[in-house]
Amino acid sequence: MSVDTVSMTGWGRTAPTTALRFRPRTYEEAAVAVRGRGPRGVVARGLGRAHGDAAQNAGGSVVDMTALDRIRSVDAVTGTVVCDAGVSLHHLMEVVLPLGWFLPVTPATRHVTVGGAIGSDVHGRNHLTAGSFARHVRALELLTAEGEVRTVLPGTDLFDATAGGLGLTGVILSATLVLRPVATSLMSVATERAAGLDEAMARLTATADGAPYAAARIDLLARGRATGRAVLTRGEHAPLDALPAHARRMPLAFRPLQLPAAPAFLPEGLLGRTSAALLNELRHRAAPAARTGELRKISAFFHSMDALPHWNRVYGRGGFVQYQFTVGDRHGETLYRIVRRLSVRRCPAVHAVLKRFGEGGTGWLSFPAPGWTLSFGLPAGLPGLARLLDGLDEEVAAADGRVCLAKDARLRPDVLAAMYPRLHAFRALHQELDPGGAFRSDLSRRLAL
Repeated sequence: MSVDTVSMTGWGRTAPTTALRFRPRTYEEAAVAVRGRGPRGVVARGLGRAHGDAAQNAGGSVVDMTALDRIRSVDAVTGTVVCDAGVSLHHLMEVVLPLGWFLPVTPATRHVTVGGAIGSDVHGRNHLTAGSFARHVRALELLTAEGEVRTVLPGTDLFDATAGGLGLTGVILSATLVLRPVATSLMSVATERAAGLDEAMARLTATADGAPYAAARIDLLARGRATGRAVLTRGEHAPLDALPAHARRMPLAFRPLQLPAAPAFLPEGLLGRTSAALLNELRHRAAPAARTGELRKISAFFHSMDALPHWNRVYGRGGFVQYQFTVGDRHGETLYRIVRRLSVRRCPAVHAVLKRFGEGGTGWLSFPAPGWTLSFGLPAGLPGLARLLDGLDEEVAAADGRVCLAKDARLRPDVLAAMYPRLHAFRALHQELDPGGAFRSDLSRRLAL
């Protein structure tokens, strides 16, 4: 097992901290890393795609799980896979897609570990029908503060505290997942433009019973009657007979999207208000007014940003803050007010995504709840950003909504309880399981978890 001292940040590149990094290659070495933690505790870390500080531990220890990346078994009949927590969703797709299976839920990047997907209880475009990631976990192995490995099953308090628990109940070592069957590695996609937020919301609601995957990319710089204009995409896994003849020879081939001239890195700070407005305008005009039946690679439909290495650099050296919130259907006016406020402020956001959520999961700190969710990123150095987002927090909490902790880097602890009604249960179980505070992170200290 390698051990070194490193500086690390979340994907948003804010608040860099230094920690002692352990990189175990066996479960036994992971237990040694947990027992060898210092007084500042320890937290597991995967591929570093949490936007905020959930996988950082300033002055403490971090267990880098990426060397624990074995796929232990795949049942190609039932679509069940057992794998280490350090396996990336990318590698999982490489193995299971040629067998006719796909992930039941995938976030907007495939560069996430299975352990990270469970610890954040990630969601995707199909939340209405599939829920979030933990719904499809049949069992997991958890390394506790005492070095004990416990098998944790759905329906137990420990499972509900771990799903979305951001690594604070222990180190996830492995998981048993149930996949979904697919006939091809292509998506059948419908695209349409919406002239404003009303239209975007109406169309997302109207198509809720259609294609399982749906989202709208919102232009947060548009104003007036165009406020909240959007490009909607809906998709479903393409059947074999939808493929052209040449593609039917290898219908399940997994070929990740690669841009022909993608740079090894992106220059710093490409996005200002003017460039963001121009990019949004070009994207909206380039989208078809209405198109159906377009075939796209799975990677192009789900993970288009993965084709741009280090895309997080475009916000500048100060990094960016990712903000995602959800509110229920009866609080749709809160969504309207927030979109209008961002539009009036001319906030330089180029990747704002609106989706519908279905029934929430059982995880006590899991983010999704029925209703609407909007996600966007803003430069961390934007003048007045802290005051703006604090105000959004207040609006979201007053509407019985919540912000996503896995993407958070600056939420105040005083609004947390209003957003997460099962927070008390989480804290009580955490204290019972880990009275010495073995598992900690920068986020857990900031929010007193």
